[in-house]
Amino acid sequence: MNYTFASATILLILITDPIGNIPIFANALKHVAPARRPWVILREVLIAFALLLTFMFVGESFLRVMNLSELSLQIAGGVILFLIALRMIFPPPEGHTPEMAGEPLIVPLAIPAIAGPSALATVLLLVSQAPQRRMEWIAALCVTMAVSAIVLVLAERIQRVAGERFVVALERLMGLVLVALSIEMMLRGVKTFVTQIAQP
Repeated sequence: MNYTFASATILLILITDPIGNIPIFANALKHVAPARRPWVILREVLIAFALLLTFMFVGESFLRVMNLSELSLQIAGGVILFLIALRMIFPPPEGHTPEMAGEPLIVPLAIPAIAGPSALATVLLLVSQAPQRRMEWIAALCVTMAVSAIVLVLAERIQRVAGERFVVALERLMGLVLVALSIEMMLRGVKTFVTQIAQP
């Protein structure tokens, strides 16, 4: 798939899923002082950004060391996105997220809530498909992290103004779009694979 800056940004926002992370962050920050919460959120977003940025620069080397092709990464990324999208549309019952005591660090907020396996696979895929556009992908990642930070810092206000039902409905809609993207990614990967086999 040939991504543009806009499509890559939208894809990264859908995958990092700031709206879906609101309940996770609310639960993890329950025992943190309200005045401290924005700083914890910004710290976790920066940690996730640093990890994803690192993967953008070491992605090609990682693929070579692991002997992975771009095609296998594309199909695997589509499968992972599909599973993530299903969880967005059909979330697990409440009470399955363990409560945390004290201030969280790196886990579970930066990793895997923001920089999860799907996000890592996506930045690897972007760079492997168009390494010459790395700066464009970095800019898309910066926009994504800024959106995540703003949404998560304003999470309580968003829930209060928009209402919990609206937030849930928006999460389902994002999941539906991500399902379509993941299927498109898998279909293109399978089509490329079949074409390669059919060639003499």
